[in-house]
Amino acid sequence: MADSKFKVTIITPDGTVYDNDEATMIVMNTAGGQMGVMANHVPLIASLKISVVRVKHDDGEDEVAAVNGGIMQFDGHEALIAADSAELPERIDVERAQHAKERSEKAIEAAKKSHNKDDLARAEVHLKRAINRLKASKYSKKLQ
Repeated sequence: MADSKFKVTIITPDGTVYDNDEATMIVMNTAGGQMGVMANHVPLIASLKISVVRVKHDDGEDEVAAVNGGIMQFDGHEALIAADSAELPERIDVERAQHAKERSEKAIEAAKKSHNKDDLARAEVHLKRAINRLKASKYSKKLQ
């Protein structure tokens, strides 16, 4: 059974966010679509979208992280995600993420009214990040 497990590490410029060597599968959204990888998969490198990365385990308990872009490198035995930023659900400030979502929505409206494509693109990325954080926060193991 040991051959079916592999290591998953998520790093950001601020340090290691996640490190576990008991994964059985990792599911992520790449530039080419959603992808699942298991131990001994052919080596690959994939560009990641802003999305929730799901790490599956034998016990049925999935772990997730809100990943805001980056790359995933897999060598058959270890998945390394180098992300622009990433957060585990327990570390997400939901109120702050909700405010960021609202600010982004207002910025999108203002950019559309002023026909500013750069501001619009920037606000859309901020909105995707805020929504991603809110989505991941729903997996929090904190006491509700």
